[in-house]
Amino acid sequence: MIKKTVALFLFGGVLFLGMAATRVANAASGELDRRIHESKNVMDEVMATPDQSIPEELLAKCKAIAIYPSVLKGGFIFGARFGKGVVVARDPKTGQWGSIAFSTIGGGSWGLQIGGQATDLILVIMNERGLDGILSDNFTLGAGAAVSAGPVGRNSEVSTDLTLRANIISYSRSRGLFGGISLEGTVLTQDNNSNTEYYGKPVTSRGILLGGVVTPEASSKELDDALDEYSTHWEKRNKK
Repeated sequence: MIKKTVALFLFGGVLFLGMAATRVANAASGELDRRIHESKNVMDEVMATPDQSIPEELLAKCKAIAIYPSVLKGGFIFGARFGKGVVVARDPKTGQWGSIAFSTIGGGSWGLQIGGQATDLILVIMNERGLDGILSDNFTLGAGAAVSAGPVGRNSEVSTDLTLRANIISYSRSRGLFGGISLEGTVLTQDNNSNTEYYGKPVTSRGILLGGVVTPEASSKELDDALDEYSTHWEKRNKK
């Protein structure tokens, strides 16, 4: 009788731990799906205003794009910034957007500053050097690759000089009050724990974006479709 009771207790404990682990995994998966959905919403909102959007020519020519919804920044004398986002690269042969990798952004600052702010940040990666930079460990914006503030206007003409000298072109949309926004010293880190959680196996951002080690998940389709739509408009107009 005692052995049977102990066996039932152990079985119940294993069952409870299994259910708890499943709930944790489902919660993590849901958070990653929300991050993708929020990134898609940021892209839609930025592109919804033609005179303030990212030029379609840049989206048609870029290698990849990184989107960080609601990057939080705050401070009093000393400041800090942190956010989570996604990175998506284009297939160089087909031009289609592929599997999503996860990334975090953070950094500190010092100076005359007070307040708090939430910023939607989009980084348009224009060349191989820029893409290789954001895939390195703890990549610092402004240190490893040239970062330039981008022109606005969906149909704006993009100068050849900009596309040649800028590895990464940045766009931001802020809410709140903060004095002196700068990306200098901001560090991008690949969120490989989230990559592993999302794809169900150990995988790095480099493997996802350059190695083709995974195929796009169903929950990433909405973001891929939106990027395909925005990046092909310019190409279609210029083929006529």
